[in-house]
Amino acid sequence: MTRALKLDRRAFLRGAGGVALALPVLDAMGAEVTDRPPRRFCALYTANGMSLPRAEHGIDEWSWFPRAERDGAFVFGKSTEPLAPFRRQLSFLGGLYHPSGPKADPHVCSDMWLTGAPLHDPRPGTYNSAGLDQVVALHTRQFCRQPSLVLSIDAGTGFLSRTGTISYSLEGRPIPAENNPRRVFDRLFRGDRASLAAQRADLQRRIKLVDAVAENARALGRQLGRSDRERMDQYLTSLNEVEARLVAAERWVDVPLKKQDYTGLNLNATPEGEPAEYYRNMFDLVALAFDADITRSVAFMLNREDGMGISDTFPLKLGLSATHHSLSHAGDKDGQRNFARYDLFLSQQVAHFLGKLAGYRDRTGTVLDNTIVLFGSGASTTHNPRNLPTLIAGGAAMGLRHGTYWRNGETRMSNVYLSILRALGVEAPAFADSTGTLSGSIFSRS
Repeated sequence: MTRALKLDRRAFLRGAGGVALALPVLDAMGAEVTDRPPRRFCALYTANGMSLPRAEHGIDEWSWFPRAERDGAFVFGKSTEPLAPFRRQLSFLGGLYHPSGPKADPHVCSDMWLTGAPLHDPRPGTYNSAGLDQVVALHTRQFCRQPSLVLSIDAGTGFLSRTGTISYSLEGRPIPAENNPRRVFDRLFRGDRASLAAQRADLQRRIKLVDAVAENARALGRQLGRSDRERMDQYLTSLNEVEARLVAAERWVDVPLKKQDYTGLNLNATPEGEPAEYYRNMFDLVALAFDADITRSVAFMLNREDGMGISDTFPLKLGLSATHHSLSHAGDKDGQRNFARYDLFLSQQVAHFLGKLAGYRDRTGTVLDNTIVLFGSGASTTHNPRNLPTLIAGGAAMGLRHGTYWRNGETRMSNVYLSILRALGVEAPAFADSTGTLSGSIFSRS
């Protein structure tokens, strides 16, 4: 009689040179792993803060944070009303901050939003630290085709303090983001052998080019400026990310994808077109990727800081009075109301996304129940690095309790992140400068 093989859920395949690959989920790992609902994470970032009008403006109803209560429950402001159908599935968190935030250039708030790290570390060559989404990906990559999905409005990495990505590798390097719906779709849903072979060939060609200049680069190293060294590091990080995605995809190429309906997608949508159409197609792609369990970690930068990139003009396209960055600096009543109306537009897009997640079902519960969605900004308003606007949705199957506006004085954002990791089943001892998890909060395990 053949004895059944039992594999540990953290099993690895080891190859020549000590290379280790985490196995996909196999029946031999046992029912406690294969029958466990997926636990997912999605970070959504908007730049320039949110509209928080001053009391003398007399427009409290346009504040992003709730400013009224009814029957003991918070009342959604006008800029967040589209999220009202999800009251039982979301919460606002106030008083959050990164200790490094007040010490830094106010425009680096997007760089540190998911990391909490000081951006001017005295060690040579150090730029940042690991992003929350990548820590999640490290622990979920063995279960899905793609370790993580990194998206942004402008793609690429941008540059220090005007970044084009909110995702940072475990080594603290910016991970290039994608912004083209068709390329995102092809990467997620067209992982056939021919496609993977073509991607592999292109990667090998690029690696050869790097190898060919490596010796010269080393010889010139002392003559290269810091920005040039950072660009080379970012390019190498990009190659490493592509290779990691290909390795993961190739292991799953013979496992059929869940059948889904893609007919509602417009893969030709672009940031240069109608803003709502673009955002909704990108959100639909993320929702489909979660539903098919292609990835369990997503970071999506909706807008960039300081007037950078195409999305700065979105308020003008929506008929508002100024660009996004200009609105964030408006100190008068009308300017803050217009700023809030752009917040309203963003709330409509996030509500669309939550609706998609709530409409897809896992083995137990909805995809939203098994996903923690973090939405916020790295500044409260006008580059203020305190009281960061933060909303968390989903995660009911992971013990999150919603329908509240939680605040407990000034609280480290990294404590929220550690609480998220624990809810996802990642028993990390700490995250960045965390001092513990949130107590008496939406995280019932804390």
